[in-house]
Amino acid sequence: MRRHIAFERLHNFRDLGGYRAAGGSVVRWGRLFRSDSLAKLRGEDWDRFLGLGVRTVIDLRYPWEIEARGRVPHHDGMAYHNLSIEHRPYDQAEIDPDADPWRFLADRYAEVALDGVAELRQALEVIASADEPLVFHCASGKDRTGLVAALVLALLEVPEDDIVRDFALTELATDRLVADWRAAHPGRELKWPGYGRAPGEIMRLFLADLAAAHGSVRGYVTDRLRVEEELISELRGRYLHDG
Repeated sequence: MRRHIAFERLHNFRDLGGYRAAGGSVVRWGRLFRSDSLAKLRGEDWDRFLGLGVRTVIDLRYPWEIEARGRVPHHDGMAYHNLSIEHRPYDQAEIDPDADPWRFLADRYAEVALDGVAELRQALEVIASADEPLVFHCASGKDRTGLVAALVLALLEVPEDDIVRDFALTELATDRLVADWRAAHPGRELKWPGYGRAPGEIMRLFLADLAAAHGSVRGYVTDRLRVEEELISELRGRYLHDG
């Protein structure tokens, strides 16, 4: 099975299957996907997307992003959920080049984990209850999407090293994400040289912050998000199989 699924206009569409979890279980292929904005789907890309059998889309962007740039095309039988997990917008193109960039982004993720409690809980509920393939996405498929992917994989008991490696796979899309930004903002200067980057250090910092505050990702999810153990068991039953 392929982790990266090639599209003409999407740069960061990936299958979360194949990762080994504690006890020898494996995350199912073809059931859980992560992506950059599905509003870019057109023509053959749209046909390829429909061929994956996706029946649930979770859009993690702000409503104003959707109004400005569109959403996944409507398709009968496909459920769409807009769950804006980030509450403090910032412009990554304007990040101070002199700042510690990976600590800066990890701190933004910590804000999302603090502010987006209701939306993150809803996202986990939708993911745990989806009987057919599901995809969640934001604009670049990097930060908000990476955070949700990390929570889900951690609850499935995928090792931290694999969670970090999955996050860092966005680095393969960085050049295309930067090119898209330049095309969408002619005349603007891209001040932050780290735009579109996703080194594993960001995710390690974020996971360490959650562990320091809550003991573990699971502790954060149960204590802060108020997610019941029953839902975590449902998530594991739905997306894991014996290796």
